[in-house]
Amino acid sequence: MKKAAVLLLIFALVIIIIPAAVVIPFTQKAVGELQHQSTKRTKIAAQQNVIQVSVDRSNTKQTDQVALNDYLIGVVGSEMPAKFRIEALKAQAIAARTYIMARIIDNPDVHVTDTVQNQVYHSSQELKQIWGKDYEWKLKKVKKAVEQTQNQVITYNGKLISPVFFSTSNGQTENADHYWKNDVPYLRSVASPWDKLSPKYRNEKILTTRSVEQALGITLGSNQGPLGKVISKTDTDHVARIEIAGKTFTGRQVRESLNLSSTDFQLTQNGDQIKAVTIGSGHDVGMSQYGAEGMAREGKTAKQILTYFYQGTQISKMTVKSKAQQQIAKK
Repeated sequence: MKKAAVLLLIFALVIIIIPAAVVIPFTQKAVGELQHQSTKRTKIAAQQNVIQVSVDRSNTKQTDQVALNDYLIGVVGSEMPAKFRIEALKAQAIAARTYIMARIIDNPDVHVTDTVQNQVYHSSQELKQIWGKDYEWKLKKVKKAVEQTQNQVITYNGKLISPVFFSTSNGQTENADHYWKNDVPYLRSVASPWDKLSPKYRNEKILTTRSVEQALGITLGSNQGPLGKVISKTDTDHVARIEIAGKTFTGRQVRESLNLSSTDFQLTQNGDQIKAVTIGSGHDVGMSQYGAEGMAREGKTAKQILTYFYQGTQISKMTVKSKAQQQIAKK
């Protein structure tokens, strides 16, 4: 929205880092090490200290103006099971707030989608349809997670992080540079043994040989047995490089081309069918959601969960101040 430029003359967003007490002005570029998620355009309206997020709705093809907290409720309710412990939901809320604020600070004139391209979002009415009879208690719990983490964001060296998250690891999260080729200091591998209890820990998928040939641009024929030769794996046992039918792929290429759950996979061909067995679900970088739930079950707080999965980070406070308030504070 072009009006954002005018509104920003009236209100400025600042982030106050606690306990460092460092003030980051709205115009400072937020951290943006990872560009793996394609972003359309997002916008912000700062009026009466209320931040509005513009969400491009995939179903209606319209743009909804959503207040920040309502947006976060819609994201947390869509991205993480509401049955999870409250501390896990609070961790998700802080991660979601950090993500959208980093986008807004980076470019006040952008839109976010309601899909995994950015963060999955559903309105309250949509959540009511999805949750059915469980709507009231689930909404209350998600709201509590958002409200109890009001204004909290994740920072690294005084800047907002890129708080990527996923469902389930194979027991260890992955280094960012092993999946995206970007070396990010706070996105380093950590153990996540809790994930073994996730219903998404082990997955099987049957593919047609023809579909695999088309997806990977190879010719297989009617073979039997293990498919492909793993050339190398990462330290966390994810496939780094694999050769299939004389062609070399990265684990990520195979995962995304075949729509597999993770890069910890094994392929077995049986004539015109191929069975893919995967361990874990997601890109494996950042916070594991089932890992967060496991930590919450052990009594860990949202802060402990986040600073574990995002190494070297801290939880900071964000606030919106008018220019007049900032001038008074300087006097």
